[in-house]
Amino acid sequence: MTRPLDPVDGEAPEPVHGEPPEHTAHAEPAWRPPLPDPPTSSPLPRAPVPPLEPGAPPIALLVDYDGTIAQTDVSDTLMAAFVTGEWEAWVADYDAGRVGSRRLMSWEVGLIDADPDALRAKAAAQPHDPGFVPFAERARAAGIPIEVVSDGFGFFIEPALASLGVGWIPVVTAATTFGPGGARIDFPNGNAACFVCGTCKRDRVLAHQAAGRRVVFVGDGESDRYAAGYSDVVFAKHSLEAFCQERGWPYRRWTSFAEIDRWLDAEVATFGSDPGAYPRPVQRPLFCGAEVWGPGRFDPPVPTPPSEGEVPG
Repeated sequence: MTRPLDPVDGEAPEPVHGEPPEHTAHAEPAWRPPLPDPPTSSPLPRAPVPPLEPGAPPIALLVDYDGTIAQTDVSDTLMAAFVTGEWEAWVADYDAGRVGSRRLMSWEVGLIDADPDALRAKAAAQPHDPGFVPFAERARAAGIPIEVVSDGFGFFIEPALASLGVGWIPVVTAATTFGPGGARIDFPNGNAACFVCGTCKRDRVLAHQAAGRRVVFVGDGESDRYAAGYSDVVFAKHSLEAFCQERGWPYRRWTSFAEIDRWLDAEVATFGSDPGAYPRPVQRPLFCGAEVWGPGRFDPPVPTPPSEGEVPG
């Protein structure tokens, strides 16, 4: 891991080995009836992965939205503002790795009966990292694909990006719609055989690597754990940082996109100086999904304490 970039001089970080961030262990929950099984297929198409263009830097930037671009977890903010009931207990189970996000979100949308316009207005009022737009524009100028990959409700992300002036960024997420019968959620970017996650961030990382790109992943939370274990470069904060620390996974700590923007500027310069020497993606053994857990699973295996120094690949 590395220390954050210096906020004054922007010098490159030096490796450090610190203590894991403080976090609270989850207590065993009281018994509750299980949530219903979620849908396992979607009529909507999966988002495509663009080919690597000749001469372009072999880099892809995959960025989480809730708590990363947006400075709040927008999905949870909407639930807290418009839904009452036991949803928070189930979210705690999800955070602890006991419940899959696809199952959780499929149940959560059934609790939402608020005016969709009120939901959209609340989501639109959430603050965003001011450094994200310059970072995204630098990537576009360099010919590097950047996309938002979110395992949340998703319906508020495209309007948010448009309001920031970066509506051109692709969004890979669930499809939440509102109709006379209430809210509905589909998972066009889920895995075809594993139903633990709504949007399979692992598959997105692997698809860009298969196209020849090193994947740089930026995230902050529980939904990012399966992307971080496969990505070539990981920028992590909050609970994702704790997750990486516990498993000994390499990562860079970040606090604002301005830091990552400076890092990207240096990477583009490194590629430009000697394109043939620039590193290529590293394939790592699978540690999640149907190939490891068996097909048809809705919840992850019961979490076990990580082994010291457990690094994918």
